[in-house]
Order: sequence, then structure tokens, then C-alpha cells
Amino acid sequence: MESSQAGRNVGVIGLGAMGAGIAQSLRRSGYAVHVYDIRPQACAAFAAQGGVACASLAQMAQACDVVVSVVVNAAQTEDVLFGAGGLAAGLRPGSVFVMCSTVDPNWSAALEGRLRERGILYLDAPISGGAAKAAAGEMTMMTAGSPQAYAACGGVLEAMAGKVYRLGDRAGTGSKVKIINQLLAGVHIAAAAEAMALGLREGVDPQALYEVITHSAGNSWMFENRMPHVLAGDYTPLSAVDIFVKDLGLVLDTARHGKFPLPLASTAHQMFMQASSAGHGREDDSAVIKIFPGITLPEAE
Repeated sequence: MESSQAGRNVGVIGLGAMGAGIAQSLRRSGYAVHVYDIRPQACAAFAAQGGVACASLAQMAQACDVVVSVVVNAAQTEDVLFGAGGLAAGLRPGSVFVMCSTVDPNWSAALEGRLRERGILYLDAPISGGAAKAAAGEMTMMTAGSPQAYAACGGVLEAMAGKVYRLGDRAGTGSKVKIINQLLAGVHIAAAAEAMALGLREGVDPQALYEVITHSAGNSWMFENRMPHVLAGDYTPLSAVDIFVKDLGLVLDTARHGKFPLPLASTAHQMFMQASSAGHGREDDSAVIKIFPGITLPEAE
């Protein structure tokens, strides 16, 4: 560990599945990690492990020159920055705001300019890999921003992630790559659910089906990762159905501007919309399998 890291203050906003793991990884790397979440109990739990709980965003802005935001969407990011008591008013010039949410690439590109007017550096830095990889410091970051923004981050990005891809010197490219990743992720989850649903309908033992597929050419990372949730009857949301309603919506919005057809993404989006409309929006995204009729799903023991 570099001695310059040992006392360096880094802020993390949002202690959900990914944000909590990021905060843990940064603390293990020797950073003084300040956290903020709308759930005070989440901050208190992290502080009990050696972190610093911030009672407000203004407190974080005073303490930290690097702030990592891991909230759900652009609207929450807007509130974090520009809402009452938001970060933008309190961050020192030369500070860097690292935005890890999945958002409209055009919005992200515009945010860089808005923050520049206040003297704040910005890194467009969506993430992927899931909660376990975030906690282990092994997730993937798809980043874009100015050389000055990268320099201001120091070793923070490398402490957070196993792979840090630098995709351009202007914000927006990271978000473009992320939504393409989400296109694949959403389609793969929908296809995995469709395949398992067909197996159930045809009377195939679901455990045997899972074993065969995960050792055959039809396997995907999403099939292997998500179908155990179905087999266990456990739809605790590690990534919720409504996340893919949002993310595939961003994919389609981006393509629509260029009149680019995305037939598979469109179908997957409708499947997640149907699951959400049926009341499964806050369940794990594997709950998209619940839209299929005439099947009996495994139940939790």
C-alpha cells in the first residue's frame, strides 16, 4: 500500500449491493472511507467496521476530494449533486466526482460540462460484475473522462476494480459501453428464463437441466449465475427486475435516436415490463421467469 493512500479520504454514496462492496474494497486498500446513504443504519454498520458515517452530503464534501456515487439512476445522481444540501455546492475545486450508475450517455456527457463550470472534475465510470466482485475489488469499470479527472482519482479506481477500462477523454463513452453490456445482460437473463421455463413445462428436472446447460455450448454467464435463484425459489433482489426495465429502456432510447433496430432488446424489455406490471418489479431479475404460464416453479425450502 502506498503511504499516500493510508489517510486519503474517499467518499462513497449509496451502500446498496455494489456500493457496500466498493466501500469495503477501498477501506481494505487503506483509504479513509466516508459513506452516505439514505438509510442511516447502513452507514452505522459500515462505521462499526472502521469507516466514517456522514450525516449529510455537505459533511462528505468537506472531507473528501474524491467521491464515488453508486446510486440507482440519473435522477438520484441529480439529487445527490444539485438537490438541497447537494455535493456540487460543497466540493472543492479540483475534486472529482466518479459516477458509477447506468445512465443515458448524453446526460453523462452533459454532466461533465455542468460540473466543469463549478471547477469539479468528472469521471463517467459505470460498473459491472455483481455484489461479490464489488466486495472483492474485482469488478469491471467502464470509464471515460479527462486526464485531469483520472489523475485526481489517484489509485482509487484500481482499489475498487479488477479491470479499469479507459475508453476516452470525454464523458459519455463509458456509459455507451455500459448500456451495450446491459443489452446483452438483459437479453441473456430473459433467454435463460425462457429456456428454464420450457424445461419446466416439458417436465425436465430443473437441477439436471441446469447441470447439463452449464456444461454445454448453450450456457451463458447469466444462465449460470441467475438460474440458481430460480432453483432455490429465492428472488431476493441482488439486481431487480425494475433495474432492467430501466436499463433496457436506456438501450432502446439510445438506439431510437439513431433509428437503429434492436429486436432482441425490445423483446427482453417487454418481458421485464410484463414481470414488473405483474408485481415482481422489486424481486430479483430472475423473477422474469414468472411471466411464463403453465409452469410450476421450485419453491424455497
